Amino acid sequence: MIYGVLALACAFGSAAPLAAQQDSPAPAAVRIVTDEMGRAVRVPLEVRRIVSLAPNMTETIYALGAQDRLVGVSSYCDWPAEAQQKAKVGGTTNPSIEQIVALKPDLVLAAKTANRLETVEALERLGIPVWTNNPQTVDDVFSSTRRIAELIGADAAGDALVEKLRVRLADLRSRLEGRPPKTVLFVVWHDPLITIGRNTFLADAVRTAGATLAVDLEQDWPRLSLEEVVRVQPEYLVFAASHSQEIKPTLEDLRTRPGWRSLNAVRDARAAVISDAVNRPAPRLIDAIEELARQLHPEAFAEEKENKKRKIENGRPLRSSTFLPNFQFPSSSFR
Repeated sequence: MIYGVLALACAFGSAAPLAAQQDSPAPAAVRIVTDEMGRAVRVPLEVRRIVSLAPNMTETIYALGAQDRLVGVSSYCDWPAEAQQKAKVGGTTNPSIEQIVALKPDLVLAAKTANRLETVEALERLGIPVWTNNPQTVDDVFSSTRRIAELIGADAAGDALVEKLRVRLADLRSRLEGRPPKTVLFVVWHDPLITIGRNTFLADAVRTAGATLAVDLEQDWPRLSLEEVVRVQPEYLVFAASHSQEIKPTLEDLRTRPGWRSLNAVRDARAAVISDAVNRPAPRLIDAIEELARQLHPEAFAEEKENKKRKIENGRPLRSSTFLPNFQFPSSSFR
């Protein structure tokens, strides 16, 4: 276990009357853990009721098979579909403290990229433990998944899940080995033009998929000038699936705009559209990385494509990808 465990003993002296000992409930045993913001958090040894304030935390709980303990989620927690049936506690930046308290959680899960420090502090003043994650890389997502599994007593499920994800990632890296990376511009928003910085988990996901950032900046969510993008001429534009219903008209529109129409990627419609899972540092991030790699390096998956073709010819059904709407711009409000 990566966490130190501290069981708090009952605070009764040996001279205390027996009746008093029987009438006063023993305090719950807890362990003191350090979350990914460096905060010490007192978490019950047995976590039965969980509230998630961020979509990636909700997805992780479902991936661990612990959804029965999930009693409340944010209004942005839309995957899997079953999560939408859970009690809602409000938005990620403005959840209802009253609703959270009413659900009597043993643990609240938050994310730096989605939630506010004020929310965490308000809950902790009420004696509700809040554990916050802050992954910066794909490997950090694996570490967070394991830590959450340990917090809720699902160590075996966490180990098994992460091992499967690592196997998939190893296979992907093997396929991409020796292939020159593509230069890409990840378009978070096009007006104003916002992209991703080199130190975000999104940037690491892009690199893992066999690409490099055409504009490599320190700031997490930098605004760019079109002049700079035209100068570097990225090979591909990358969009999250939330743009998928707009990607064709958007590209058509961009072709008419000064600056954008000077981009070869716009003129030639070299745009990769990947699952909205890329926006969420949770186990599904690996799905999005694989999707991006297939679009940027189709030759690396030629054998897989041929096998799928044979399955179709033989009448065997294929599992289709799910693209989700409702893009949520990542914010860094937890500080």
